Amino acid sequence: MALEVSLFTVFIAALITALTTGLGALPLAANRQLNAVWLSVGAAVASGLMLSASHSLTAEGIGKQEWLTLLGMLAGLAAVYLAHQWIESKGAPDVSELSGADAKKALLIIGVMTAHSFAEGIGVGVSYGGGQDLGVFITAAIAVHNVPEGLAIALVLVPRGMSVTKAAGWAIFSSLPQPVMAIPAYLFVSTFKPFLPFGLGLAAGAMIWMVFAELLPDANKKLKPESVGALVLLAFLAMLVFQILIH
Repeated sequence: MALEVSLFTVFIAALITALTTGLGALPLAANRQLNAVWLSVGAAVASGLMLSASHSLTAEGIGKQEWLTLLGMLAGLAAVYLAHQWIESKGAPDVSELSGADAKKALLIIGVMTAHSFAEGIGVGVSYGGGQDLGVFITAAIAVHNVPEGLAIALVLVPRGMSVTKAAGWAIFSSLPQPVMAIPAYLFVSTFKPFLPFGLGLAAGAMIWMVFAELLPDANKKLKPESVGALVLLAFLAMLVFQILIH
């Protein structure tokens, strides 16, 4: 395959998508003193954003290869569940200002979103394998899509006491697999492309588990169930509208 785009271009494009994830923390800069109610609100909104992202990942994966996507979802469930059990048995190390249960949730959401970023990095690399025009479009779409993903991470970290700057840093960290995976995916398009549905399913399965096992229980601590349902649905719809507009 003749390389139509330089490796540097692919790396910089994927690096830009990673950096935009940090922008999701900016809306929380206006109000750093968040009480327990806002912790529940943030968990509900993050749930809606992550469920919507999972829906899109699943739909894209099934459109490419149904059974491989479903297998990826099972693998994502197994991976995040085993990681949760391991953290429970060993105890979570401190994460910045967070410790104990807060650090556990931070590790889980950062881990889940990092796994999701592997699939996005492959997506960037594969798209550039189809030419620069396609690569630029997919890069722009993923970059814009990463902003609400960064917000989902910040909504879990900031209400628990982490600074907005550090939350943005962790959001960017969760997306670093994108530039790492984009180069090999671009070089080996024919090898990576068939496995992309598995990666999409894996990320979706892990995120869905995270929503129901960790985020929604937090959302129900300080909010009525009807309020949680409304916030989750509104965030889900907002993310869907966002994705429709960028596509």
